Amino acid sequence: MEPARQDVFDTTSSNWWDGGEKAKTGEAFDARKFETPLDRLSRRRGGRRSVTRTERKRGRYIQARPANGNHTDIAFDATIRAAAPHQKNREEQRKDVAFAIQPQDLQRKVRVKQTANLVLFVVDASWSMAVAERMSATKGAILSLLTDAYQRRDRVGLIVFQKDRATLILPPTNSVQLAQRALTDIPVGGKTPLAAGLFLSHQVIKQQSMIYPDVEPLMILLTDGAGNVSMGDRPPQEEAHRLAEKIAAEDVRSVVINMEHAAFDQGLAQELANHLEAPCYTLHELKAETLYQAVRQEMAG
Repeated sequence: MEPARQDVFDTTSSNWWDGGEKAKTGEAFDARKFETPLDRLSRRRGGRRSVTRTERKRGRYIQARPANGNHTDIAFDATIRAAAPHQKNREEQRKDVAFAIQPQDLQRKVRVKQTANLVLFVVDASWSMAVAERMSATKGAILSLLTDAYQRRDRVGLIVFQKDRATLILPPTNSVQLAQRALTDIPVGGKTPLAAGLFLSHQVIKQQSMIYPDVEPLMILLTDGAGNVSMGDRPPQEEAHRLAEKIAAEDVRSVVINMEHAAFDQGLAQELANHLEAPCYTLHELKAETLYQAVRQEMAG
């Protein structure tokens, strides 16, 4: 079942002294289809979107390779072709069989399936000079990705964190209509509960992986990396870094978009990216188009 949509916040907007305001949706654009080198790599799970190799016995059979002791999903046509040139040298074996096959002849099928993606945006909605711009660009990128994702069964979701909590604004979906309704007004302002954002992201990805075993998650984290609210007893930064390491240990692909101004950058976003084992990008012009391109670049590997 879908994650239940939570109340956005206790109130419909933040207090003005917290930097409260509502961010509009950035202009969507015609998204381009994802056809990337990453789609040709071998993955542990099959799916419905990008053409990838799969270890399952399902999918389109495209070629064969030596079995090397793995006798599941044998390619009989390729095995016969491999054994055919050696029939004259196997006369003794052919006294008992019409066609002599030996272990070294066995060929295994290589199959491809289409893999779906889960793109989860995790956005710092606490107060900053660029918070409205950040939210506007994120909304536009989400709508544009969904335009492309509808037929391919990709799913896109949005988590925002601010004040003292993280909220699942848009449960992962491939519906543009649902996204448009959910993204209409998102309050911003307040402190930065970075750890809460990472914790909720981990929970959503884990849940989606159970519901859709074929999905490939990608977390896009827009933040300056400076958390100042803890969920427990640990200091905010330490808590966030421990959660980041847990996410990385589960092989979740992540990207950090550094939202700090270059003149004030203390390297906190890069430090967070290091714990996530993820690249850290700084977008010179934060718009839906550039954010979409950053996601696309990461998917291209």
